Amino acid sequence: MRINLIFNKYIPDYKKALEIIEQALLSYNVEFETFDLEKMEYFGDITFVIGGDGTLLRAARFYAKENVPVLGINVGRLGFLAQAGVGEIKGVIEAVQDGRYCIEDRIMLQSGEYIALNDFVIKGCNPSRTSKFFLEINGKFVCDYIADGLIISTPTGSTAYGLSAGGPVLHPELDAIVIVPVCPHTLNARPLVVPSGEHITVKTSDELLSVSIDGFVTTKCVEKTSVKLASDKAKLVFLKKDNFYSVLRNKLHWGVSPEG
Repeated sequence: MRINLIFNKYIPDYKKALEIIEQALLSYNVEFETFDLEKMEYFGDITFVIGGDGTLLRAARFYAKENVPVLGINVGRLGFLAQAGVGEIKGVIEAVQDGRYCIEDRIMLQSGEYIALNDFVIKGCNPSRTSKFFLEINGKFVCDYIADGLIISTPTGSTAYGLSAGGPVLHPELDAIVIVPVCPHTLNARPLVVPSGEHITVKTSDELLSVSIDGFVTTKCVEKTSVKLASDKAKLVFLKKDNFYSVLRNKLHWGVSPEG
């Protein structure tokens, strides 16, 4: 087993976490190379990512090109996609060595040269005002929204910004795309779930659009943007201790009754 070990230098205390994990890998005689998130390379056949969900998303997009699976070790906040904390690293190494894990293929979206594992968020270039968005699917007009923005999300991203904006939770194995308006100025705008093969185009009538990718990269302002299914799939490593529904309960408190 050869491991790409990725760290994010912008995460507080990353050096301490990196040292603990490197020492653990050495103690198990695991061959690995360490890379800064901004200087990732291909070395191993599996990738450990130290950071939060944003760090994992970026690494997963990069390693998807070569079908290298990615496992998250959380030192961020929620860590919804992460499988363990730094203190559990020895158990993670043993599980990976023993094959006690599974790899899930997750669909991604593409807009021009950009790839998103979670979502594309489309807003007007003037953040202080709402915009009018025109939605087309497969070249045909669907509807228009006066809203703060539109979220076009994968099932993986349905538990991120789309969920906060009132969108549905999709099981990650579904081949579907979610379109969620952000703060629409109407009572009848609802999220829309469409097949993953649909080509989605968003235009505006009064200004240019900004597009963010997985919450981090922002493109230059454009007149319209189109989103479709990406050809590559991200490969995420999950230990066999949890399933999707238990993660929803434990990390998002989904379906948990309020205490008296």
